Amino acid sequence: MEEVKLVERMMIQPETPTPRRRIFLSNIDLTLVAYQESVSFFDPPANQMSFSEACRRISRGISRLLVTYDFMAGRIEPSLEGSSRRLEIDCNSAGFVLATATTKTRLSQLGELAAPKPEFRQLVAFLREENEDELELKDKPLGLFQLTQFACGGLALGSRYNHCALDGLSVHQFNTNLASLTRGEGLVVVPMPDRTIFRARNPPQISHPHFEYSKATDTDNTFTLRGTSTVLVDKPQPYNQIHAVHLSTKDIQALKKAALKDGKLKNCTAFQAVAAKIWKARSIAVKITEDKISTMLFPVDTRTRIVPQAPAGFSGNALVPGFARASGRELKEEEYSSLVRRVQEGIDRLDDEYIRSSIDWLEVNTGMPCREDSFSLVSWWRLGLETEEFAWGRLKCAAPVVVKPGIVFLLPGSTAEGGLNIFLELEGDQVVEFRRLMMAD
Repeated sequence: MEEVKLVERMMIQPETPTPRRRIFLSNIDLTLVAYQESVSFFDPPANQMSFSEACRRISRGISRLLVTYDFMAGRIEPSLEGSSRRLEIDCNSAGFVLATATTKTRLSQLGELAAPKPEFRQLVAFLREENEDELELKDKPLGLFQLTQFACGGLALGSRYNHCALDGLSVHQFNTNLASLTRGEGLVVVPMPDRTIFRARNPPQISHPHFEYSKATDTDNTFTLRGTSTVLVDKPQPYNQIHAVHLSTKDIQALKKAALKDGKLKNCTAFQAVAAKIWKARSIAVKITEDKISTMLFPVDTRTRIVPQAPAGFSGNALVPGFARASGRELKEEEYSSLVRRVQEGIDRLDDEYIRSSIDWLEVNTGMPCREDSFSLVSWWRLGLETEEFAWGRLKCAAPVVVKPGIVFLLPGSTAEGGLNIFLELEGDQVVEFRRLMMAD
């Protein structure tokens, strides 16, 4: 990919003044104080919209949107409520970053756009500060966009969000609202950023074991906001090559049929069937020993699982880790239907009391999603991202910029192929074995 050149980088404030306030961050939010990067692609505008007009539309749209999403123009600060351990969002109108850029590369030269690849890093290149690792959180924007025009007229919208502010569904709502504003229309969803519905109980009441989380250690405590916080954040890590495995619609149906074959399950969703297969294949491919416990985490939306339910338009983190765990021996020897049932149990156990218990566990134990012999399965397979339609056109596809170690992504297959693509970071010999096991009957 040829060099991406910066046109302009600006800090956008809310269109009209917003009241100064603080947004409470839940314990779910505080396990996710880390930046997530993705990129969305668009064909050349069918309406012949110029790049300068597209830039004007998105700039104005962000400014208008920040009146309602005032917290996305804010910054993370230590809490004013007693404990300096806690962080919260100061809605101080500091702003949201928009960078615009161009490249002589054509979209077609990037190959499969739904496949994360190193070239995508250029599409978020202007969303980082040169001295970023030295900056305090209070100096970092919570949201940043980079709109890049390709030589063919196609566009890429790179995004960088601090995950503590929004989960994947909330990001989708934010982008859907922004798309509507760029078209000159109103909000599609009114955001509700109050997270106090996920506040820990006082006193905490831990009623379940929580294998989905790991307790922090002294070596985990790498981020201190200059000594005031014990929140855990990601550290840069080296990456192996990202590999892809495609499952056709026929493959997925075959997995569902295999899960139901012995009659032990009444039903099985496509996600459950695929997840169980990936869990077994990856655990064997990385040579987990028979006595070790392999844990697969997968985000579960709890908006309608808690009591009372989160309000429509909830804008925060409500995706908590469901999990399935088994020994290496069990993964090798158990029937496929049994592994699918473990995935189902990982979803079913997340009722109101379990979710409350997990929040209380995090109140007592500074922790993070389980890391011991574990991985996270993240599905963008059926998020409905293709419904986002900006002034310059409908989203073509979207992908994460990188696949971090310990993460497996499920992304939609191409329009022509259908099905889904599995993206994961493994060593060469491991991915050969993973691919073989995924395709085995």
